[in-house]
Amino acid sequence: MGDSERTGAAKAAIERTLKDAELEWEHPADGTYVVKLPGTRKLSTNCSLSVGAHSLSVNAFVVRHPDENAAAVHRWLLERNTRLYGVSYAIDRLGDIYLVGRLPLGAVTPDEVDRILGSVLENADGSFNTLLELGFASAIRREYAWRTSRGESTRNLDAFTHLTQSEPQPNQGESR
Repeated sequence: MGDSERTGAAKAAIERTLKDAELEWEHPADGTYVVKLPGTRKLSTNCSLSVGAHSLSVNAFVVRHPDENAAAVHRWLLERNTRLYGVSYAIDRLGDIYLVGRLPLGAVTPDEVDRILGSVLENADGSFNTLLELGFASAIRREYAWRTSRGESTRNLDAFTHLTQSEPQPNQGESR
């Protein structure tokens, strides 16, 4: 199989997988696909699939540069990298966190595209709250305080109640 056949087969495998999975996706340029993966912790993760002459590149934004505790966040990412399938955590020049991967075109099948998209979703969505806790705890506390001071909903911060609820004070709840 020549390069153009492999490229065509990879594009067909990607399009078939995206259609079969009924995912939201765009095709902004030849060989480029942007897929919206629905999440539970992170509302959605946009994943770019780019078919090149010899490989498929996978790239998905996870979270921006941590406000605090960057060394612990980066250590956590590196430790997680040893257990990931097909993708790895990476940071860009700004320190923003991505999942990236590369597959040879001969390995691009519908099953493999599905596995890679599953890995992206599992590791972007599944790690989201942990990354927020490690790198944005102060911002979460500020957001919670701001919302409660204005009487606004804090429902989307429920996963972080251990960060937002202050420690009980001594004698709290006792009558004098």
